[in-house]
Amino acid sequence: MPSSLLSLLTCFFLLFCSSNVANAKVPPSGTFKYVNEGDLGELSVEYFADYRALPIALLPFQLCFYNTTPNAFTLALRMGSRRSESIMRWVWEANRGRPVGENATLTFGSNGNLVLADADGTVAWQTGTANKGVVGLKLLQNGNLVLYDKKGKFVWQSFDHPTDTLLVGQALRANGPNKLVSRTSIADGSEGPYSFVVEGRYLKMYYKTMNSALPLLYYRSYEFGNGQGSLANLKFYCSPETEQAYAFELGFTYDMKGSTSSGTHILARPKYNGTYSMLRVESDGNLRIYTYNENVNWGYWDNTFKLFDGEDHESLCNLPKRCGSLGICDDNQCVACPRPKGLLGWSKSCVPPALPPCKLGANVGYYKVVGVEHFTNGYTEGDGPMKLNDCRVKCSNDCGCLGFFYREESSKCLLVPELGTLVKVDNLAHVAYIKMPK
Repeated sequence: MPSSLLSLLTCFFLLFCSSNVANAKVPPSGTFKYVNEGDLGELSVEYFADYRALPIALLPFQLCFYNTTPNAFTLALRMGSRRSESIMRWVWEANRGRPVGENATLTFGSNGNLVLADADGTVAWQTGTANKGVVGLKLLQNGNLVLYDKKGKFVWQSFDHPTDTLLVGQALRANGPNKLVSRTSIADGSEGPYSFVVEGRYLKMYYKTMNSALPLLYYRSYEFGNGQGSLANLKFYCSPETEQAYAFELGFTYDMKGSTSSGTHILARPKYNGTYSMLRVESDGNLRIYTYNENVNWGYWDNTFKLFDGEDHESLCNLPKRCGSLGICDDNQCVACPRPKGLLGWSKSCVPPALPPCKLGANVGYYKVVGVEHFTNGYTEGDGPMKLNDCRVKCSNDCGCLGFFYREESSKCLLVPELGTLVKVDNLAHVAYIKMPK
């Protein structure tokens, strides 16, 4: 076939396909416009929030407007049961950090776009699916909100846009959403400083600080796969552990890119059906699984897994802000406040010294704390070897450096933009130098 004819046929085919997509419409019976108005709900929900429930629901999930401060609403998916006295949890948010007010609207038009707008018409969030072949919207049994075409294929799905939570069946992917980000403890619910990330052959957790362009690594999993490739797909799963379903497994299934490796990584084994579970990066930096047990006492939430639990898994001392902006942590407890004149009892008022306006190398000194490591020291020793004084000068010449950690046996130097939790260790050659006014 001549190439010119092949090109012409290809153009006709593409025009035909695009015409079919453009002509696909949501039927009038499938369109809606909901207004954020009316009475507030009376059930117990997370964050002591007020809410208005929308008709888009499939138990135990329901789409709602919720707020924790007046006239600042988030469109979110709620998980729980009306018959339970336990709280209902928010497992997905559309307009995180961009709240809308009273009389905001959620509109699903014939063009297939789902749009959240303020009362004045300002768009706060949308799926961006106008004229892309969408013919309907539905909420699936696993909590996935989807927009689909006439063949049933998902044009858009909430599972591709996680916030701080994964539901069973939801995945993080190397070429798609590859992280979860905590919410702040502030009422607006905007993005917090902690993230859970698929990176290379590892799962990692980072803490983001205003003093550094790069986030600080405070957890790294063991290496997945056979030492080759990288994580391509990590799915949160639940399945019966035995044919009799006496227990269920909760964890991750994974596939490796550039390798034939795949497998499962079990996190918890609840003694009941764990299908209604959620994995979340919390506002304190911990990673937890909550499982809804509807078989006991009219249903309640179990905390079935904690990454930082101080027992079987990671020490609580490895949480960046376990001891606030400054404190020494030992045996999962904040035990001391390091001050220039020595160690004092720890309280929430323990903070780093207030520093003068930064003039490189001038107006600052340091005080020493013996037998401690930074919360990042488990994954980096720092630079070097270098002399102690060179490490000191390096920190003094860095306005973002609040102190440095030095390993006397290896002469390794770690500059830190955030002090936070200092982890007590037996090795007295591991020392910290905290920057202070001269």
